[in-house]
Amino acid sequence: MPDETEPTPTLSPDDAQLLQTIEMFEAITTAQPLDVQSLEILRDAYTKLDRDADINRTARRIAEAYVALGQYSSAILEYEGLLQRSPGDKEVRAALALIENKAAGTTGAKFETDFIISGAADARANNTGRYDDGKAAMRKIFVDSKELTKQDFDACWVRPNRAEKLIAPLDPFLQVLADRALIPLEKSLQLLAAGSGVAYIPMERFDFDIELARSFPREICQRWCLLPFDRISKSILVATTNPFNHIAAQELEGCTKSRLLWYLASPVEIIKALQKTFR
Repeated sequence: MPDETEPTPTLSPDDAQLLQTIEMFEAITTAQPLDVQSLEILRDAYTKLDRDADINRTARRIAEAYVALGQYSSAILEYEGLLQRSPGDKEVRAALALIENKAAGTTGAKFETDFIISGAADARANNTGRYDDGKAAMRKIFVDSKELTKQDFDACWVRPNRAEKLIAPLDPFLQVLADRALIPLEKSLQLLAAGSGVAYIPMERFDFDIELARSFPREICQRWCLLPFDRISKSILVATTNPFNHIAAQELEGCTKSRLLWYLASPVEIIKALQKTFR
């Protein structure tokens, strides 16, 4: 008797990558429900797969996150977009009316949002002509919290020679702390995620886009321990161990017209990916 079981459809490489992106960012946004940047990436992935119900569900999560963050104008735009797709949705209409009332009665509410800690807009806004590799912000997290002495912090801080051509990735600050048995990597990453608000991404579970990574200069990626690992719509996702490094952000953004979205990752995983990329 012939087997009448229908064959499982074969996914294209692009669709398989999108499904992996969805799995990763569903996990990230479950752990950090106010991470609008990751929610937007998730919505873009669902949009590429034409999954309307998931698009609407994620758009509502984005709107709710904006409300929780006090970003009322952005929340209104999200709810209005939902109403355009589903004009009869009473819950959305009620939520929109409630937010409009809040926005009207709130003074000093923020109406612009930039969730990129080290992005070009943030870097340019804070650029006073001085060298800003994030040392002051990192010292505040690690020294002010009494996790490190000022002497240990200064002894471990890595300030690379930007003119030097590298043949291998430099160990970043977090890796130096771990190698000197001062703070384990896991604890450093927890401190930095809490202190910066940047989402952590487990790179070992992600098949990064090696050709995308190779499109950026080897020296910049290896000097600052950066990995451009995926592209979603017009944005490029970048893994870093120092989300306050404005110098690195400016150097990398000088190589692309795309918006860079930053994620915190383990230096071990970034270096492993860089070694594979730039053999």
